[in-house]
Amino acid sequence: MTREAAIRAATAYLDEGGFTADLARRVAIPTESQNPDRKAVLGDYLEKEMRGSLEALGFTCQTFPNPAPNGGPFLVATRREPGAKHTLFSYGHGDVIRGQDAQWRNGLSPWSIVQEGEKLYGRGTADNKGQHTVNIAALAAVLKARGGKLGFNVVLLIETGEEVGSPGLDAFCKSQRQTWGADLFLASDGPRLSPERPTLYCGSRGAMNFDLSIDLRAGAHHSGNWGGLLADPGILMAHAIASIAGPSGQIRIPEWVPKELPASVRAALADCTVGGGSDGPSVDAWWGEPGLSPPERVYGWCSFDVLAFKTGNPEAPVNAIPGKATAHCQIRFVVGTNPEDFLPALRRHLDRQGLGMVQVELARTEYFRATRLDPEHPYVKWALASVAKTTGVKPALLPNLGGSLPNDVFSETLALPTVWVPHSYAACSQHAPNEHVLLPVMREGLAMMAGLFWDLGEASPLN
Repeated sequence: MTREAAIRAATAYLDEGGFTADLARRVAIPTESQNPDRKAVLGDYLEKEMRGSLEALGFTCQTFPNPAPNGGPFLVATRREPGAKHTLFSYGHGDVIRGQDAQWRNGLSPWSIVQEGEKLYGRGTADNKGQHTVNIAALAAVLKARGGKLGFNVVLLIETGEEVGSPGLDAFCKSQRQTWGADLFLASDGPRLSPERPTLYCGSRGAMNFDLSIDLRAGAHHSGNWGGLLADPGILMAHAIASIAGPSGQIRIPEWVPKELPASVRAALADCTVGGGSDGPSVDAWWGEPGLSPPERVYGWCSFDVLAFKTGNPEAPVNAIPGKATAHCQIRFVVGTNPEDFLPALRRHLDRQGLGMVQVELARTEYFRATRLDPEHPYVKWALASVAKTTGVKPALLPNLGGSLPNDVFSETLALPTVWVPHSYAACSQHAPNEHVLLPVMREGLAMMAGLFWDLGEASPLN
């Protein structure tokens, strides 16, 4: 009954094929939350796959409907032990983005596990089925090593709508907060700083998607007859976008960026190097906010991106001036900014530029908000020490993930200190064809989580 025994049991789960077998079943369930035809499948993942796996570990499971219209269901699994001093809240999401079946390379399918060397391919391997599979297995390993006890209570929530903005999650958690009585949060999603370095993060950047549109006239008109007479919406849209961010990506709207980079954030990122491994793209050192290092730009600052831009008929251009142009854009933002003012500030900015014809509209009513637990928090220091003890390596500490998650539900609505331990890496192709995980990273993830869960059963991280 030792910490080392728990870690050995966790890593044996992968070495002996249990991880791949369990993940293969889960990946085979096409839980595309963006596809309305898959709504019943979301419930199947919870009831036919996750319930049995968790009940085998002594969890009591209940599926709840989503309070949001058309939102996917929630599974809440609870395990309580007499005399336990802590209640850990953990989380995962069973939904995935669309499979994009036809775009995967030959020999691969989104709904089948395929191993090639150290890579395990399939939709959801990285985001997020593989990651919550690791954490559940680590709990099982600690239970085995401790003779059927953890030393703490667990509330595990698995949602099925994270890929569509987690509709209803906040309202549901608000309604259950007193029932759960949790005091700590620990979960896994997103990528490590680099494949080789264990990573923890304390929150996430927010994400707001919005649409820009210009509608000048019905139809298109011959560019020889009307060129120089009719305003071109594509040119106007290009100027609108260029007014928002400069040629090196620096945001030009003051309301969209924080007033400063906190000293604790700068200190936490001082020894961090951003990297996606051999498969990842190279960082463009000249891009983004000047005066900041690459880690500070992605983890400590805001960024603006144009995700799609259309005018005319790109697939089959003709010699005609189009009447319309659209752009789908996104701002990723950090604590210290006010997202409620992002679009009003953009409206004011465009009007000052003489671009009143550009319409601005929020792409969806719900968006992920920015959160960040103080890197000096005792829970963060405890988690860092546990991971370092397991791996023998100083883990990277990110004040927040560069991507976005519904962490505000856990840190604000549930008022929990939040620590995330990711088991993926930046070049895993999540949200794209050929999604995969690295088996060595998953194996180390199993060891780290077993160590964290063991240590949580030994002593309070908040003392």
